[in-house]
Amino acid sequence: MAGIGFELRRILRKNTLIGILEAYAYAGIIGSGPWVLSIVGILLIGLFSVSVVVPSYLVTQFQTSVTYLVAGSLIFTGLAQLAFTRFISDRLFEKKKDAVLPNLHGLMLLVSAGAGLIGTLGIFLLLPGEGILYRLLMLAGFVTLCSVWVMSVLLSGMKRYKAIVLLFAVGYTLIVVGALWLRYYGLEGLLGSFVAGNLVLLAGMWGLTMREFNVRQELVRFEFIDRRFLYPSLIAIGFLYNLGVWIDKFMFWYFPPTSDPIIGHLRASLIYDLPVFLAYLSIIPGMAVFLIRIETDFVEYYDKFYNAVRDGGSLDYIETMRDEMVHSIRLGLGEIAKIQAPAVLITFVAGPSLLRALDISELYLPLLYIQVVGAGLQVGLMAILNVFFYLDQRRIVLFLCLEFVVLNVALTALSLWFGAALYGYGFTVAVLLTLSTGLYLLTRALNRLEYETFMLQ
Repeated sequence: MAGIGFELRRILRKNTLIGILEAYAYAGIIGSGPWVLSIVGILLIGLFSVSVVVPSYLVTQFQTSVTYLVAGSLIFTGLAQLAFTRFISDRLFEKKKDAVLPNLHGLMLLVSAGAGLIGTLGIFLLLPGEGILYRLLMLAGFVTLCSVWVMSVLLSGMKRYKAIVLLFAVGYTLIVVGALWLRYYGLEGLLGSFVAGNLVLLAGMWGLTMREFNVRQELVRFEFIDRRFLYPSLIAIGFLYNLGVWIDKFMFWYFPPTSDPIIGHLRASLIYDLPVFLAYLSIIPGMAVFLIRIETDFVEYYDKFYNAVRDGGSLDYIETMRDEMVHSIRLGLGEIAKIQAPAVLITFVAGPSLLRALDISELYLPLLYIQVVGAGLQVGLMAILNVFFYLDQRRIVLFLCLEFVVLNVALTALSLWFGAALYGYGFTVAVLLTLSTGLYLLTRALNRLEYETFMLQ
């Protein structure tokens, strides 16, 4: 997200109430717009199609199929997202703009080939006996989504945040409209609209990239896999973080007492999935505060600190900027906590009515409550990881992501063993413990910042 701070600071310089509201709205839309649009789009398709698609369980099959596509594609492309973003950032810093598009094409070829292989294995192993059209659409959807995530990360690196949100809005509007038009064709019609909308989204992203980097150059390069430019730690971090976010969901999906078979070997957990989706919608305000504070205040003092180091600033000034960085981090984390606390309270108050409106049993309320807390803690964890990325502390980030995965697996398994009273606590406690470790390591890293900056380079 580096670079969004420039736009946010420009808005905040208006120094008016409208300017502040505009900045927070902008940050909220940029930070959470794409996945909110995705969730809302899929829910709308289900809502509009239940009364038309017969039998109605086909809508559940569609939503489950899409969930697996999203989860699998995010985990798979996590291997490339951060590492390739770093590669592109380094090339742009070196003024080698002509290296971007050929290497993007090279990555897209590798990702598409890998996704095609994994997807082909998946449709035979997970979807035996299903219709050929459905299986081909699942394969096409998986490959397309993998390409969409790669392009999303690249466009973020180009600071084209508004374009990303706009393209997601157009793509998922087309998906919803297409689903309304094709819903009479059942599961294949709904899935076909999803694949077509994502193809339009991918085409729009690729068009923006071509417009930005359309210079005469060779078509394909694979420099990004050169050992000189490869960052194994970033490959592992991208994979582990996405795995950590999704692993508890998979465990609930494939634990028989908490799940049901939906289609083929794909399973879903009604008691877990809907509370999780609703909980993630509650973190939009926290995401806005996260971007405002980390990408404006912290980055401002971060730049001043390292500029002073490079330009020979006085030790007193360098220490002052370090102290301001620490203060901005504390302020940012405090404001995230302040804004998420009301979101949690609102969910506690409105939870029963919300579940009744969605025709969900109020027995799921405790799970919704603990998931809202866990989602809010995850915003704090993302803020900590973001600061470590700015400080280029990749080993610490890797350790935290590994801790997150291990704790989430162990504690979720423990909660499944103890029973329904502890469902959801595995993920939330895993995030809490990882966040606590991150805060301790961040405090130590900031206390040693001058030493590490001057003595360990």
